[in-house]
Amino acid sequence: MTTAQYQEAVEWLFVQAPNYQIDGQKAYKPGLDNIRKLCDFFGNPQEKIKSVHIGGTNGKGSTSNMLASVLQESGYKVGIYNSPHLIDFTERIKINGKNCNKEFVFQFIQKLKNLPEEIRPSFFEFTTIMAFEYFYQQQVDIAIIEVGLGGRLDSTNIINPLVSAITNVQLDHQNILGNTIEEIAGEKAGIIKTNVPIISGDENEVVKNIIKNKAEKENTNFIDATLIKSDLKSDLKGNYQEKNIRVVSALIEELRKLNFNISDENIEKGLLNVHRNTGFIGRWFEFSQSPLTICDTAHNQAGLEYVFAQLNSINKHKHIILGFVNDKKIDDVIKILPEDAEFYFAKPSIQRGRPPQEYEDLLKEAKISYKIFDSVQKAYLSAKEKCTKEEMIFIGGSNFVVGEFLEKNLEISE
Repeated sequence: MTTAQYQEAVEWLFVQAPNYQIDGQKAYKPGLDNIRKLCDFFGNPQEKIKSVHIGGTNGKGSTSNMLASVLQESGYKVGIYNSPHLIDFTERIKINGKNCNKEFVFQFIQKLKNLPEEIRPSFFEFTTIMAFEYFYQQQVDIAIIEVGLGGRLDSTNIINPLVSAITNVQLDHQNILGNTIEEIAGEKAGIIKTNVPIISGDENEVVKNIIKNKAEKENTNFIDATLIKSDLKSDLKGNYQEKNIRVVSALIEELRKLNFNISDENIEKGLLNVHRNTGFIGRWFEFSQSPLTICDTAHNQAGLEYVFAQLNSINKHKHIILGFVNDKKIDDVIKILPEDAEFYFAKPSIQRGRPPQEYEDLLKEAKISYKIFDSVQKAYLSAKEKCTKEEMIFIGGSNFVVGEFLEKNLEISE
């Protein structure tokens, strides 16, 4: 297999199947019928691996990777399935921090090309069965599976995990999951299964009660991670990580009850070495120190509120590069923009990317200092030229903005 053949195969995958990353709502295929058919076709690999299921609006990626790092420090072979990827498709499926083998991806796509006519999967269903099969073939000790979108009808919900967690519930993807916190919490709670302990990391009593009530209906144990007191620290920066660490602590306790051998030292080392062990980047990722340059993939109002609050706590003039996709409520985001900042807006280079010209009236109303660019890279180069060593740069607003920036600049930096 050549690099060109691999690229061609991955491009086929993106083009053949509706892809939420590119197409948005029209690519969303709720329901488990298709994934069941797919899993049956491949011999149900998801039933042959032990797994943990992580849902929630924000914090899924951080929580998954922190848990993976702790388990790796404990000597386990750990699979992790996250989405979306920032630079390369193989980032979605990892074992002990190493991206999925490209040869496997290529060969598996050849099998997908020969699926029976009656199975017409979405892009996410394709990648989900690919992850299950890879983890099974590689004989992982445990696989950490992140929900793609929602929970109840998400294709990952075919698994029967050892333990599940819902990090939090916020308004996001309302066009698919519902317009209220209650409706969205109901969808997220759809991952709760009979006799599978569920951990909740949300402080909102309304959300907590919805999750707790579903747990009672399913006759399973409800664990409130917000009650956990912890002074553990992680190399994943961002004040919001304290909440995720509580969820990880609760997950570890449940795994210990199932005879996973995880020491306190493993926990401490695992949390402090997430980036090294798993390669996870994107959340409050320090790209450079001079000038201080931070990336963060927070992309909904709740996530951005945390990130912008932390930016406001840094006593530096800021150059902030932002871009959004079509389904984001930009007027809400503009209300919470950081202070003492110059803004650089760009359209993420995907089909769903929203041109800043479409919301320029809102920028003018906000009376902020801004410029518009036709690419993330041009916005970054402009900010970098203007930024002094005493100032800082922030890149965010979307996974795709951060992915574009890193793809162009990470190798240069290294």
